Amino acid sequence: MPRANTRVASRNRRKKVLKAVKGYWGRRGKLLEAAYDASKRAGQYAYRDRKVKKRKFRELWIIRINAAARENGMSYSEFMHKLSVKNIELDRKVLAGMAVEDPAGFKKLVDSVR
Repeated sequence: MPRANTRVASRNRRKKVLKAVKGYWGRRGKLLEAAYDASKRAGQYAYRDRKVKKRKFRELWIIRINAAARENGMSYSEFMHKLSVKNIELDRKVLAGMAVEDPAGFKKLVDSVR
């Protein structure tokens, strides 16, 4: 029986890692051992920051809604509370978009909940 070896598989594994770190600075993009570490850390940051991105966007939407609500004489918390009391179910993303792109429509919304 012929001897089996894993040359092709191991080469492909290494090529996959080096392809993933292409463009990294210095030896992190060239040498295998440094590339493994860099790739692993990059994956950890990517995983963490997919969650952080959601947090940051929610923060941004709240800031925009607050600014627009205060221009119309109402605080953010008061505005959101009155929306829920009136059963107006618009999420923060839509409200923030409205505040930026359609200030007149946002003013009408504030007046309707007031």
